[in-house]
Amino acid sequence: MVTMEESPRSPEAKVGLRVEDLWDVQEAQLSPDEKLNACFESIPVSAFPLPPSNQEVEIKSDTTLAEAVKLLAQHNILSAPVVDVDAPEDASWIDRYIGIVEFAGIVVWILHQSDPTSPRSPSSGSAISAAVNGITSAFEHETLGLESAMTTSGNFFEDLTSSQLYKDTKVHDISGSFRWAPFLALERSNSFLTMLLLLSKYKMKSVPVVDLGTGRIQNIITQSSVIHMLAECVGLQWFESWGTKKLSQVGLPMVTQNHIIKVYEDEPVLQAFKLMRKKRIGGLPVMKRAGGTRAIGNISLQDVQFLLTAPEIYHDYRSITAKDFLTAVRSYIEKHVGTFPMSGELITCNTDCTIKELIQLLDHEKIHRVYVADNDGNLKGLITLRDIISRLVHEPRGYFGDFFDGVLPMPPNSRV
Repeated sequence: MVTMEESPRSPEAKVGLRVEDLWDVQEAQLSPDEKLNACFESIPVSAFPLPPSNQEVEIKSDTTLAEAVKLLAQHNILSAPVVDVDAPEDASWIDRYIGIVEFAGIVVWILHQSDPTSPRSPSSGSAISAAVNGITSAFEHETLGLESAMTTSGNFFEDLTSSQLYKDTKVHDISGSFRWAPFLALERSNSFLTMLLLLSKYKMKSVPVVDLGTGRIQNIITQSSVIHMLAECVGLQWFESWGTKKLSQVGLPMVTQNHIIKVYEDEPVLQAFKLMRKKRIGGLPVMKRAGGTRAIGNISLQDVQFLLTAPEIYHDYRSITAKDFLTAVRSYIEKHVGTFPMSGELITCNTDCTIKELIQLLDHEKIHRVYVADNDGNLKGLITLRDIISRLVHEPRGYFGDFFDGVLPMPPNSRV
């Protein structure tokens, strides 16, 4: 067993020790689950470690899409808060920040604008020109059709990234075309329990923490950072009482074989991204066509960056299938070792895996999902970061009260 003495004394480990101190003084009649809830309710989110300085990124509302994509890719992050450049210096946080801009949202918005098979757009170049001149609208097209995705080639993405549409459109121009709301933020005094529930049950990818004194976002807590915190708690009493349980003992995997959303190797890669946004998931497996139960790789939302930051890797492809995408991206990453995390690999575990082993695997591989497979490589289920967090805490009856009052609903014309 790994003990706290053997692991680095990171800021995350100190949070674990704080939980340990609280665990020891909880009332004896409480169940382990109730004790954990009580511990996390007693710790403010201000105790959560701040992210590395290279990940403290805010994007101004007058930033172009090209600049926003470059910033997100450089910092290897999927999203960032958008600051309204017209907000007064003394604005409250709710007036200072427009919302969260997502990498995938930018990509999907651009692809809607420049659908190469639109009846009004016989070629990719003319589609882009039409969009720039206002002939097409982000709301005129439904999600990308299969025919469109099948004919999309590397040349199309090269044309797209050199277009005026891409270079001139500002982040604030697309604020109604993808998921900006709900834009929830926690105050520094809110609890760990609130944060964990928002990341799990309420399906937020990240939770901003604001400093009311300055009106600025102080921290952004992600699902990955919570998993890293848990990995640093291996060896502590409270963690071991929960982490040594096998997956089946805590109700995992929640997504079984028949409910895994997937694409086949010969389907267009844009179909994969379309499914991810439609189903609001972070990734999916690429399956062999023969048999249909074995996977050759995984495509995640983070991989959308390669459609816009490295379109030259698809230059020789007539159409980009999911298999082509995996092959091209893997080759590109091998030539740029250290620049990008490894992409496209399918990470699996078996049903005898414990929660602790699963958390350590997720943290070590820096991934958001693990597939449960049998000894022959057939997929049996899927476990995400959110699934694990949801098994750590539970929502007490009436816990949030009027917390969500005033939160804007998703825009009616939201595409993704």
